[in-house]
Amino acid sequence: MNETDYPFAIRPLAPAEGGGYLIEYPDLPGMSDGETVEEAIANGRDAQAGWIVASEAGRPVPAPGAETGAGYSGKWLLRTPRSLLRSLAERARREGVSLNTLAVALLAEGLGQRQAS
Repeated sequence: MNETDYPFAIRPLAPAEGGGYLIEYPDLPGMSDGETVEEAIANGRDAQAGWIVASEAGRPVPAPGAETGAGYSGKWLLRTPRSLLRSLAERARREGVSLNTLAVALLAEGLGQRQAS
């Protein structure tokens, strides 16, 4: 697996999504972000390194270009405890954003903090 072979897309995040930039690799699950385009790319490369480790450990890894544009609708079904869903919905309402926007922002923020440590 060569990390330079994987296509990626970068888009600006709206202020409601936390600002900065989001990087996604269509062929690899997950995403990363950064305050600048350069930081998003660096954080994306760090996340991608985990897939390199997985391939070296013999775990199956999608080939570059295998899923580009196909198979990723953006829809993700997730079961959560009712209390968590209620807390998230209440916070989204207080912040004036959709539950989806809040969840994406919190996940992106969490990934950024985890990668920084």
